[in-house]
Amino acid sequence: MKRVFLIGTAIVLDCIFGDPYWLYHPVQLIGKAISKLKKIMQNICKREEGIQKKKEIAAGGFLAGMIVAGTYMAAYGSLYLVFHLHPAVGIVLEVFWMYQILAAKCLKVESDKVYRNLADKDIDKARISVSYLVGRDTDNLSEEEIAKACVETVAENTTDGVIAPLFYLFCGGVPLAMAYKAVNTLDSMVGYRNEEFEYLGKASAKLDDIVNYIPARLAAWSMLAACFLLKMNGRLAWKTYLADRGAHLSPNCAQTEAVAAGALEIQLGGTHDYFGKPVRKPTIGQSVKICDETKIKDAQKLMYGSLLLCFCMFSLVYFGLQTLVM
Repeated sequence: MKRVFLIGTAIVLDCIFGDPYWLYHPVQLIGKAISKLKKIMQNICKREEGIQKKKEIAAGGFLAGMIVAGTYMAAYGSLYLVFHLHPAVGIVLEVFWMYQILAAKCLKVESDKVYRNLADKDIDKARISVSYLVGRDTDNLSEEEIAKACVETVAENTTDGVIAPLFYLFCGGVPLAMAYKAVNTLDSMVGYRNEEFEYLGKASAKLDDIVNYIPARLAAWSMLAACFLLKMNGRLAWKTYLADRGAHLSPNCAQTEAVAAGALEIQLGGTHDYFGKPVRKPTIGQSVKICDETKIKDAQKLMYGSLLLCFCMFSLVYFGLQTLVM
């Protein structure tokens, strides 16, 4: 009962306050630790003449293991210490970290910037705003491509920034959810398939695929349910999900993207430029309607609908398991 109440409080705080720019976020500390340890691993690998792929992969595995384990122990140890100093202060810290782990409001705020720029027909500002959300080149994107990129980000990050953190908060509280954020940060910093991280980032990328496997599907299924509740095209969302949920290099990203594409009756995915080079990706969904700024708002509704449904579902499962244990 206590954990459900604390998580519910954290969700409310996130929906109200989001992530203020002036507030230091634990992910920033995780990112600094990754940067420092990454440089150490790269320097070690450089000292080895004729370095083999296996050694760099092993160094990447050590990097991922140290960051994730270190994050878990730091979060657990901090809470343990604070709770022993004063239980009330411990609860405040726990709720505060839960609130920081969730990112629904942050995702809404950042995607709203793109929405406003498109609504004002300021395509140059829209390109800049969406560049903070996606890895692709945005300098030459059309209005529709900008809207699609933003919708894809909201759909994909419904898993990474909302449902997966919520899932791990229920499973193991703040320490496990913080460890998940460490995995997510590792993937965003070293999980690229480029010359620098092709082997050093393999472990981080694979670990991210593993920890998101269940949450991505839970996010997609709850988003499907939200389609019907929000009176969107649930039938097309289901059809698109079945057809295109595997249409991505990652085993997880297309799960929610496929649902969003069907629900909004648009086509996502396709070929985009990354660092000046075209990267071919399968398309997701059908172009029944043009993707404009209004679809960004619809994607946000799907995100919040998925959050509400998952919170209810996870709470029921948590109560059920607690009852069985007792």
